[in-house]
Amino acid sequence: MPMINFRGSYWAPALILSAACLSGCNTTKVEAPAVETKKAAPTPAKQVYHYTSKDRECLKRAMYFESKRTSRKGFMAVGTVVMNRMTSGAYPDTICGVVAQRNQFAPGVMTRTMDEATAPDLEGASEAILAGERHPDVKDAMFFHTNGLKFPYKNMSYVTVAGGNAFYEKRGRDGELQTPEPLPTGSYMLAMAGQSLAAPQMALTELANAPVMQKAPVQTSVEAAPNEIAVPQAAALQGDVSASPVAQDAVPVPRPAMATSEPLPMIIPVPAPKPLADSQQAALAQRMMIYR
Repeated sequence: MPMINFRGSYWAPALILSAACLSGCNTTKVEAPAVETKKAAPTPAKQVYHYTSKDRECLKRAMYFESKRTSRKGFMAVGTVVMNRMTSGAYPDTICGVVAQRNQFAPGVMTRTMDEATAPDLEGASEAILAGERHPDVKDAMFFHTNGLKFPYKNMSYVTVAGGNAFYEKRGRDGELQTPEPLPTGSYMLAMAGQSLAAPQMALTELANAPVMQKAPVQTSVEAAPNEIAVPQAAALQGDVSASPVAQDAVPVPRPAMATSEPLPMIIPVPAPKPLADSQQAALAQRMMIYR
């Protein structure tokens, strides 16, 4: 490659070196930083509390005797307190154990007679508690008393009033609970004793694996009636589709009449002779005999 001398300087090597630098800058590869993937934490299993028909009865008794019987909210508030105590670890871990604990609920709560006809919402409220529903304003409260009463204790932190009762938590000056905290509602569940929690899932699996009933194929062939006369079908036409399907022989077409200037002869109708009567025929015959 010839070098160009410009005022005593040689430029060819400098140009080649500049091109190499530029090409090197354009082909530099930038690697993206690696992204770390984090696995989702496994969902902890819910704690299961089993109950019996006797526990259901104990829950209804506490709700019936400890609140106004016309208030569903009052039923739900008392039921929430029972659940808070059962899951706190500071009280028995069964419903009947909590309700029957000495000097905790109304006297005779386990022995007095209930008249459920006076509490139309009692059955539905108890089933709702067992299904996981709670009174939202009761929160972590595990204590209540008749609304309107006053006590000198400073650790009574009231949360709500429902069904004629005032519900409260025991908290210190720093706001911390002075009692064990009950389990959050979504962290546990209640199940009837002897009922397998896997039963619903097994039922769904069996339903998915069950054989599918298929309908028998329907025969669509129709037999002809015995007196039906088969009608032959016309043969398909070949050739031009504009041809007439009926006429097979050529029919001569009459030529049109030639126009003429001569007038057409007049046609005069001739009346037909009337038939002669018998007397007229006899007279005519005699005349013809005379002319002979």
